[in-house]
Amino acid sequence: MDRADRWLSTRTFHHRQFADIAALVCRKHDQNLRLSLVLPTFNEERSIGPVLAQLLPLRDGLGLLDEIFVFDSGSTDRTMERAEAAGAVVCRAADILPEMGPARGKGENVWKALYHISGDILIVLDADIANMHPRFVTGLVGPLLHQPEIGYVKACYDRPALPASGHAAGGGRVTEMLVRPLLSLHFPELTGFIQPLAGEFAARRCLLETIPFPVGYGVEIAHLIDLNGRHGLGVFAQTDLGQRCHRNRENSELGRMACAILLVLQRRLEQRGLLSEPAATGCQIRQFSRDGDAFKMTISAIEEQERPPMLTVPAYRQRSPHRFNRQLPAWALAPPEAA
Repeated sequence: MDRADRWLSTRTFHHRQFADIAALVCRKHDQNLRLSLVLPTFNEERSIGPVLAQLLPLRDGLGLLDEIFVFDSGSTDRTMERAEAAGAVVCRAADILPEMGPARGKGENVWKALYHISGDILIVLDADIANMHPRFVTGLVGPLLHQPEIGYVKACYDRPALPASGHAAGGGRVTEMLVRPLLSLHFPELTGFIQPLAGEFAARRCLLETIPFPVGYGVEIAHLIDLNGRHGLGVFAQTDLGQRCHRNRENSELGRMACAILLVLQRRLEQRGLLSEPAATGCQIRQFSRDGDAFKMTISAIEEQERPPMLTVPAYRQRSPHRFNRQLPAWALAPPEAA
């Protein structure tokens, strides 16, 4: 049994194991932890209200969550108004750390959230989940509250091809055709992740503040590679959340996503001395669509900028000086081989 198999058999949980919310609240208080939920958004006016309706009781009635934030990338619809009306705290990502320069994307939103929120544990959920349920929170934070040696919990689930189809569609097109093969070739110890690109995760602040954040599509895979390089597989777990229903993306958007992920992977291969030439800083992707009797070409520039580890940002250190005197857990100090 190799490392990935051993990890898969011991660190894969099911959300039903953590369904007792009152017990989770007790564990949270016993460990003196604050839990912050972050929903990154961009033009999610249709889904944000129903999503928040499922999650707000975890803050307002049950006490598991201490705060719920919506971090927006500059929506042009009524996402922010509807989120605020529902009861979330709404932030424009561009208004936070403006001295760092502009960027937009999910990774940017989560990085800005890490600066702004107060939680010791950060839970990130996508805002387009059509079947949102409290299990998406309890299933992710459960392993962290039960096992202090775990620092980062990734979601896994079935993904229906269409919201009403009821048929699983594997790991997603980009995962199955790009990411899983690349992990098998270059990072085989990470192949036990059932959904390596899952946008839903929970993690301890003391982990997230030490790693860089790609601002867009590459943030999820970067977290796995970078934290594994620092701490080894022992820091991770994954939880089966059942089924996740969401809108399906066009192939052209998935192509741009794949290009951004490749840039992030290339940089990490270069850092490990596995590239014969320097990693590309960006690229242009040409995509084609039928236009009558001809084809229309669209050219997109892909860069996937990366934000530095939050611990290196002076404004962060000034904002939360008490955080830098705390005692870190043993796994945060151990070399990867010992994790």
